Amino acid sequence: MHNQRKPTPARLFGALRQHFPRTHALAAGAASFALALTMFASTPEVEAKRHSLPVKLTAVAGDEQAPAPEAATAGPDHSEAPLRERRLQVRNGDTLSDLFQRAGVSAAEMYELLSSGDEAQQLSRLKPGEELTFRIDGDGALQSLEVHRDRLNLVEFSRGDGGDYRHILHQRQPDSYTAYREGEIDSSLFMAGSDAGLSSNLIMEMAQVFSSDIDFALDIRRGDRFSVMFGEEFLDGEKVGNGPIQAASFTNQGKTFNAVRYVDANGDASYYTPDGKSMRKAFIRTPVDFTRISSHFNPRRLHPVFKTRRPHNGTDYAAPRGTPVYAAGDGRVVEAGYSKANGNYVFIKHGERYMTRYLHLHKRNARTGQRVEQRQVIGTVGATGYATGPHLHYEFLVNGHHRNPATIVRKLPKAKSIPESEMGRFRAQTQPLLAQLESYEQPALAQRNEDNDNNVN
Repeated sequence: MHNQRKPTPARLFGALRQHFPRTHALAAGAASFALALTMFASTPEVEAKRHSLPVKLTAVAGDEQAPAPEAATAGPDHSEAPLRERRLQVRNGDTLSDLFQRAGVSAAEMYELLSSGDEAQQLSRLKPGEELTFRIDGDGALQSLEVHRDRLNLVEFSRGDGGDYRHILHQRQPDSYTAYREGEIDSSLFMAGSDAGLSSNLIMEMAQVFSSDIDFALDIRRGDRFSVMFGEEFLDGEKVGNGPIQAASFTNQGKTFNAVRYVDANGDASYYTPDGKSMRKAFIRTPVDFTRISSHFNPRRLHPVFKTRRPHNGTDYAAPRGTPVYAAGDGRVVEAGYSKANGNYVFIKHGERYMTRYLHLHKRNARTGQRVEQRQVIGTVGATGYATGPHLHYEFLVNGHHRNPATIVRKLPKAKSIPESEMGRFRAQTQPLLAQLESYEQPALAQRNEDNDNNVN
């Protein structure tokens, strides 16, 4: 069998010229030529080329060849395709699994990320308000995950060439400036602080600085004054937060207390008087913030429920249900439980001599045997047990005997002061802060003196 030559339009036209007149041959030739084109266009090879994806060719330097057209008929390259991006905000009750599901990423991808290292375990401790940015390829595989903690901190998990995840922490440094606020108390510290432009957190921080010297539920009087110097942080010209209090003063019932922040050689920060004595006593004055005393220490009090004379061996602080209750000092929880009279309670032993008791709690955040630190939240205010309304009943015992919580703390020693060997470093760091605070206070002091003189005249 020999190879048969494939007809072409030229051969067909030549054959027609031999058997037909010229005019007939021309007409028949044109028809044959159109028929041949139709036959050629319907061959499989031409059909494949007609439907293949267009190929973008780029110039290649040197003697390298551009890819052959046949290679372009392969499927699209997902590695070069743009990644799909999903940005989600963590809501109350969200789990990491919920977020991955909303982003359209499989649980298998989530477990692969979580098992990539210790850093990835922090993804199980997401907080409401944080934002997650998923970047996913065309096959649905996670290529990177960004956790936006806040405007300054971003944690990135990105897949490397080998398929493993790497962890990168991106931190932006805000611009910091010194700010100063002062105020006079007319009704409450919170109202005066708000009027002066202090945030709730700064008001609480200032109260904590002076909490060993001033009982903010009992000692505050109209006309008390405060001044505070702190840092303000800005990012791209917009305020993003406050730094710590640098120096502050508080005048309570005519007595002025001064405090300055000092960071020691180990990087630990605390507040001290200008001469280096610690502002922190072994116990804080009140275990709750900004409350009113509904019942004082009174050994002959008339009980509000039983209407009989029964000793009131503590102080009752009226506060809304759920208000945090703090440990008054460092110690160990010796009892935490529930009884019909006390409701939910926590007892803390502080060394050999002291014990504090916290009764009628709504919730307990401490367990028996647990070590706690001063101002650690051990529960919340409630009305459990024999209680007529939400309040904290607080007791202070010395060698097993009840003492008045409102007065005993003043008689106890403070924490350690700055050692003499460190006083040079302490003065070099704190004296400029105290001088700056004084320079801010001088105009206001001069104005008050002038107003007093005018009132006298």
